[in-house]
Amino acid sequence: MQRRIWIKQLSSAALYYNPIVKYASLFSGDDALNKKMFGKDFAWGVSTAAAQIEGAATEYGKGKSIWDEFSSHKGKIKTDESPEKACDFYHSYKTDIALIKQLGFTNFRFSISWPRIFPDGYGYMNQNGIDFYNNVIDTCLELGITPWVTLYHWDLPQALQNKGGWINREILLWFSEYVHICANKFGDRVKNWMVLNEPLAFTSLGYLLGIHAPGMKGFKHFFSAVHHAALCQSLGGQILRNNVEDANVGTTFSCAPIYAYNENNKHNEAVKRYDAFVNRLFLEPSLGLGYPIHDLPVLKHLEKCYKSNDENKLAFDFDFIGIQNYTRYVVRDNIFIPYLHGLQVPPKKLGNDTTDMKWEVYPDGLYKIVKQFSAYKGIKKIMITENGAAFHDGLDNGLIHDNQRVNYFKEYLAQVLKAKNEGINVDGYFVWSLLDNFEWAEGYRPRFGLVYVDFNTQQRILKDSALWFKDFLK
Repeated sequence: MQRRIWIKQLSSAALYYNPIVKYASLFSGDDALNKKMFGKDFAWGVSTAAAQIEGAATEYGKGKSIWDEFSSHKGKIKTDESPEKACDFYHSYKTDIALIKQLGFTNFRFSISWPRIFPDGYGYMNQNGIDFYNNVIDTCLELGITPWVTLYHWDLPQALQNKGGWINREILLWFSEYVHICANKFGDRVKNWMVLNEPLAFTSLGYLLGIHAPGMKGFKHFFSAVHHAALCQSLGGQILRNNVEDANVGTTFSCAPIYAYNENNKHNEAVKRYDAFVNRLFLEPSLGLGYPIHDLPVLKHLEKCYKSNDENKLAFDFDFIGIQNYTRYVVRDNIFIPYLHGLQVPPKKLGNDTTDMKWEVYPDGLYKIVKQFSAYKGIKKIMITENGAAFHDGLDNGLIHDNQRVNYFKEYLAQVLKAKNEGINVDGYFVWSLLDNFEWAEGYRPRFGLVYVDFNTQQRILKDSALWFKDFLK
């Protein structure tokens, strides 16, 4: 799940108001938005992440992750909670996957927990972990649900972090062993893969700002983590391509369209810098274009991390790119902000609704970023691998009437359809998320799920948004 706090702390930036195209005719009457409009081959799914839902953090041979360690220190998680139990998906995966089937989704994106496979990061392999994911995959297939696997969704083994984690170049070797095992153990049944989840988020939040695990700070750490993650992004793709027959290989990026506060040229220059950081830092190296140093000169420091021939090891011909969008940024020039020289306009000042994460609801932003990414010649196909919203979900006689979330999905899906109708190759949409879950440094307070989770009893309750999708997907 993308985290927008990092950009706020690097600067604080703004975009001029751009009216949202709502396509009102799609929401009522005979022309109401419906599944058929997207085509029969369009993939509908839900997304999750191991550290956020699995629980069983210390059971069945799993090693400690950086999030297990990070959350054990008071004050690191706003609510002083941990992912130790989370949604207990480890024990309830059969009923949770059955819920996916019940709602009409035919695709399930989940991540593999690296420390559940390799408790020490490499070397000794935990057979219990292999068995668990085999069971999850087999359950999906038995129910007619296609598994989509994310290899790295932020839960690095703590044993590797003790050796430096993403700032240690040896992570290329550790990651290579991990990917090889996943490909060889699961690739006979899993054909759809994502190498990394939002590399900018985990490198900036965890190694620059220190507000996510592992809590490291400073540009020196950040540049090393970025370069090694970019190399692993390509390396992981190559291993999957070579070891999984008929593999459909992608990776995912948190991204947001950047708008200028007004047409002042200085604000437009700030937009270029923000766009280079937010949207292009990991994408363009994967396309063989190198890091966007021209528009953000501070990235020149990345070259200090290069070893022999690294510039030729960053690119990989991905089958698809996963876009994960929740909001937009509006920015204005500010010379006092280091490197970015821009300031983000607070979302509450932009005149639109905001979510519980204080992110602006701006559906047109999804269309804009899809269009921006589709302009790259090297991108064959786009999947929306995350989109959703956290709102306050109150129980009302045992029901959750989350009308704000229903409207959110209607408006954002209309923008996906708009892009598709213009000929952009958008082939799927994954809701974030199936379940309310452990929302990283925010704890359990923000609720993104289609399914409400009582974290004390582990009871599941379908929200109105889940029932809306069930009707939509008939």
